[in-house]
Amino acid sequence: MLTPEQVKDMIEAVTPCEYVEVEGDGHHFFAQIVSSGFEGKARLARHRLIKDGLADKLASNELHALSITVAATPTEWAAKQA
Repeated sequence: MLTPEQVKDMIEAVTPCEYVEVEGDGHHFFAQIVSSGFEGKARLARHRLIKDGLADKLASNELHALSITVAATPTEWAAKQA
């Protein structure tokens, strides 16, 4: 069973991240991801970048479910926090 920290490490291996927070129960995970790699990408493309990078883990069911609740650029994240 995966831990939130392991899922965080997997996400950080897909794209450089300025901030990642993952919560979950070992089966279902929820992630907030801030990455400069999202610059110029639409919301769906940001989600696909992460999901495609984790495709083997998702296909094998090692990572059962990942919901990306935030996929923001550093600028968007800073504006949201203000």
